[in-house]
This record gives sequence, C-alpha cells and structure tokens, in this order.
Amino acid sequence: MAVGCLVACQWGAGDATSRNAPPPVDARGEAVDGLTVGDRLMDAGEYELALKAYLRAASEEGADADVLTAIGAANLKLGRLGQAEQILRRAVEADPDSVPALNNLGVVLIEQGKAGEAKRVFEQAYALDSGETESIRENLRLAIARSELTVYPDAEDPSVFSLVREGEGEAPILSEL
Repeated sequence: MAVGCLVACQWGAGDATSRNAPPPVDARGEAVDGLTVGDRLMDAGEYELALKAYLRAASEEGADADVLTAIGAANLKLGRLGQAEQILRRAVEADPDSVPALNNLGVVLIEQGKAGEAKRVFEQAYALDSGETESIRENLRLAIARSELTVYPDAEDPSVFSLVREGEGEAPILSEL
C-alpha cells in the first residue's frame, strides 16, 4: 500500500517538472548576433545588458568599428564618459570614416566640456555625412555655440543676457547667442 503512494507521488512530481521545463531548443535555428541583441536592449533602456551583448559580439565577431561604437554608446548611456571616450577613439582609429563613431565621440567630448574638440569631430562627421542627418547638424550647431561661449569666461550659461545702450536711452536686452 505504501509503495502505491510513492509511485503516485513520483508520477505527479515528474509531471509538474515537465510542465515547468523550458521549451526545447531548435539546434537548426540561427542565433541572433550580439550586436542586434545589444541594439534591442539599448532601445529598451537596458544599457548594462546591452553592453554585455556588445562585448559578446566583440568576442564572437571581433572588435570592428561598429562593435566598438556600440560599446562606446552603451558606456556613454551608463555615464562612463572616460571609458566611452577611449573606446570611441579606438572605433575612429579602426574606421576614420565612421559617422556614428565620430558623432558619438563628439557627444562624449561635449559631455566632458571639451567643446572645441567636439566641434572639430562633429565637423568631420557632418562632412562625411554630407549634412544629411538632422541630429548631426544639430550636434554641430550646439558644439559651435558651446565652443564660442568658452571665449567669454563669464558666459558659461547660454541664457546670460547683457544690456546695450542704443540711441536716446533705450536699452534693449540682447542675448550673446
């Protein structure tokens, strides 16, 4: 009688285990590459997981300019500016004509307060892109504005206004931008 109960308990446990098992893997299916997985994770705001996927892509496919640019972008999103700059410089060395690498390097440089160098990098990206990408045009415009502001030590804030006398005592407010 006790033996019958044990068999029934084992049968039930085995049945529950099979219901909770993951579906079988199709060995003939193709795996999604790490770069694609990383891009999807970046879109979802999962930057740490994206970085891991990009590093996997680098180990499987090699660290070309595209993979290095992606790793740099993930580091930028994680606030690791020093690492992002170092990796994006490697990406530009690997492919000096990589517009995404140049653009992302420019963003890192702006974030670090290196507006003059960022301006030069954005100019290079803009020239290679033939001015077709709106975000690169806007990044260049902002870098130019920030680099010109650094000429005036008291004008770190772009919303600084100054009064100018004109004619018969009128004093219009003019922005330095």
